[in-house]
Formats: sequence, structure tokens, C-alpha cells
Amino acid sequence: MKNPPSLEELITALRCLPGVGAKSAQRMAFHLLQRDRAGAARLGAALTRVLESVRHCERCNNFSETAVCALCSSAQRDAALLCVVETPADLAMLEQAQCYRGLYFVLMGRLSPLDGIGPKDIHLDRMLQRAADGVVREVVLATNFTNEGEATAHFIGEMLASRGVTVSRIARGLPVGGEIEHVDAGTLARAVIERRAL
Repeated sequence: MKNPPSLEELITALRCLPGVGAKSAQRMAFHLLQRDRAGAARLGAALTRVLESVRHCERCNNFSETAVCALCSSAQRDAALLCVVETPADLAMLEQAQCYRGLYFVLMGRLSPLDGIGPKDIHLDRMLQRAADGVVREVVLATNFTNEGEATAHFIGEMLASRGVTVSRIARGLPVGGEIEHVDAGTLARAVIERRAL
């Protein structure tokens, strides 16, 4: 038996989520229609609202509903420190660890030539402009310890060092091949506190 076209469209749409295959997407769609229509309506409304109101912060490139996000606007942050992370999830983990009081730049990815992702795709021009604004004294590279994350950190480090910017890299308190968003707060805090110069 074939599903109605609109249900098939929902199943296909749910498959865009990471880790969701055909069967999981079908289970989710059936659950929403069968058991939680109110939840489905909330989900649809939330997706519509977030797509209309969320954009990138002009300073750090993180998600924000305003031109400049709350972190970048905060007078409590050390503007001389700029931490470069791959994703908003990585920024959230650093904030949860409460080990860093500077500002951020979110790349929204990492260099991956095999996937066709180059410097322009991860906003390195904007990051460089931010790092060379005369206020930033140190850039902390907190990319993941994957091959792509290491290559991204090396590329950024070379680019900034040639411009006289002090660059450090978070310490390897994190497992090799590990991703920041999946590490416990204590390990992440130790990695930031024990960062080293490149």
C-alpha cells in the first residue's frame, strides 16, 4: 500500500535530519499523525517561525534573531579573545563548560576539499576581518580533532600568524577523532585552559 503524497513528502522531509533513515522518518511521521497532531502543528509552526526570524549574527556568524547576538553584545565578555569553532553546538558546549569568557566566531563547517568545502564556504574572510579588527589579541582555535578540523585549524593558524595575530589551539584533552559537542564539560574545560600556541 502506498502512502498519500503529502505523507510521503513528510517522510522524505524528515530524512534530511542527521541519523534519520527511511524507517525512522516513517515512524516519526506516523507518530505525529497518529498520536500527536498537536505536536506536529507545534513543530510546523516552530519551523516556520525559526526560518523567518533566525539569521546569522553579523559579528560571530552564530544563529541570532537580531543583527548582533546577545554574546557579542555582552559587556561581560573579553573582546580581546576570539574563539573559532566549527558549529553552534560547539559554541554551546564551550559555554556550558564555563571555561571561556571571550567572544566567538562560528565557521558553520570545516575545510573539506574532498566534499568541495573551501575557505569561502566557511566564512574565513569574515573570520579574518574579525580577528584583525585591532581589538582581538588572541585567537583560540577550537575546531574538532578530526582530519578536517585539524586541517582547518592549521590553515587558519597559518593565515593569522602571517598577519601577526597570536594564535592558540585548545589542548588535546579531547579524544583524537572526537567532536566537541559530544565531550563532557570537565574534559572540554581542561582542553581550553591548557591550550597551547601554534
